[in-house]
Amino acid sequence: MDRQAVRRESRFVSAADGRRLHVVDYLPAEGSLLADGAAATPVVCLPGLTRSAEDFERVALALAQRGRRVLALDYRGRGLSDWDPDWRRYCLDVEEADLFAVLDASDVGRASFIGTSRGGIHLMRLAARRPEILHAAVVNDIGPVIEAGGLRRIKSYVGRMPTVPSMAIAVATLKLVAGPQFPALTQDEWEAFARASFAETDGRLTLRYDPELAHVLDDVGPDSGPILFEEEWKAMESIPALVIRGGLSDLLSPETFAAMAEGHPLLERLTVEGQGHAPLLLDPPTIAAVVDFIERRG
Repeated sequence: MDRQAVRRESRFVSAADGRRLHVVDYLPAEGSLLADGAAATPVVCLPGLTRSAEDFERVALALAQRGRRVLALDYRGRGLSDWDPDWRRYCLDVEEADLFAVLDASDVGRASFIGTSRGGIHLMRLAARRPEILHAAVVNDIGPVIEAGGLRRIKSYVGRMPTVPSMAIAVATLKLVAGPQFPALTQDEWEAFARASFAETDGRLTLRYDPELAHVLDDVGPDSGPILFEEEWKAMESIPALVIRGGLSDLLSPETFAAMAEGHPLLERLTVEGQGHAPLLLDPPTIAAVVDFIERRG
């Protein structure tokens, strides 16, 4: 199939409480059709805790060029969405309501979803609560058992990263903080990671999220155990799914990754070597695997 031109639209949707939610809409120029003329199921991308729609730029373009509409969401407090004055509303229930506001405004009733980390938690919760909207799911480096050690590592830096004067310093800062998790990244991938992480504010580069998000991890401490979503994962058994694990991940253990296949006949698995939590969806082989999985689901 010839690759289509893509129109990238940045727009805003109002949440129930009036907060503006930002969504990037990737629209194939010739319409959302598969090679056989059938309508292509749209794709919705949900990022990690402090991440934004920018993380999905490469995979979204790859899918849209093949005739598939893609929506990538900024949760409230991230990216270009409004910050919330009450950090307690940076919670899964409010984010889920925001997601449905975006889907309703975008006229999307059923979709394939890509969920990275926190986005994958949303997919497990949707499987338990609203399975009819899940056509297929790509679950990126999260599962029914979330390891406490990885959460403690994330807590150590969320909300504490400094502003920086240049993109070169942003890259260097990310390498310092995330280098042990991502030893296999190319310089191009580090630069893409930095562009997705930082935005210019008053002449300096700041991270694309409200630092108050750090409170989401207040209950994570030295004696914390894993966080469990076992019932939610069980609800995924009837949904075609690709689970991606970073080979160095400290949130999704090899044991949990293996156990996720039990009782899930529609599950496919992919390990991204040389990356930790969570694989960045920047390298061509991983993008190709995601595109192939979604394309096979129609």
